[in-house]
Amino acid sequence: MTLQPLATAVHRAYTADLDAEDFYRMLRLRVDVFVVEQECPYPELDGRDLEETTRHFWIDSADGYVLGYLRLLEDPDGTFRIGRVCTAKSARGLGLGRKLMRAAVAEVQHAPAVLAAQVYAKDFYASFGFVVDGDEYLEDGIPHVDMRREPRRRA
Repeated sequence: MTLQPLATAVHRAYTADLDAEDFYRMLRLRVDVFVVEQECPYPELDGRDLEETTRHFWIDSADGYVLGYLRLLEDPDGTFRIGRVCTAKSARGLGLGRKLMRAAVAEVQHAPAVLAAQVYAKDFYASFGFVVDGDEYLEDGIPHVDMRREPRRRA
């Protein structure tokens, strides 16, 4: 994988609009980060990727690797759920996660949004207006905390 030249456009698509190759590349990054790198065997394929309203945001390298990714879910009550936020190890420190979060927050700015943050990243999410909403807990052996962002009022 090469990072130069780095294409940093944020792509966004509903699952139904993805081709199999793009979807595979996204899932591969998620498994590489959450299962392999974090040594956390868990059911990465939870079925929510196939929901009609699920949106995927990602950034590609110039040579076709997914360097950053997040998933946006819509819960039945209209709350949006941001998750699976990850960056390839080789691309960390380039601001890709911040770019992905800006895109997702812009999309859901007029609706409530929640996420389950790994505790080490809670300040990162706080910079987008998320506040801690509950006590710290262990999920798959990793400390997490739920966070919430209230909707922005329409002008």
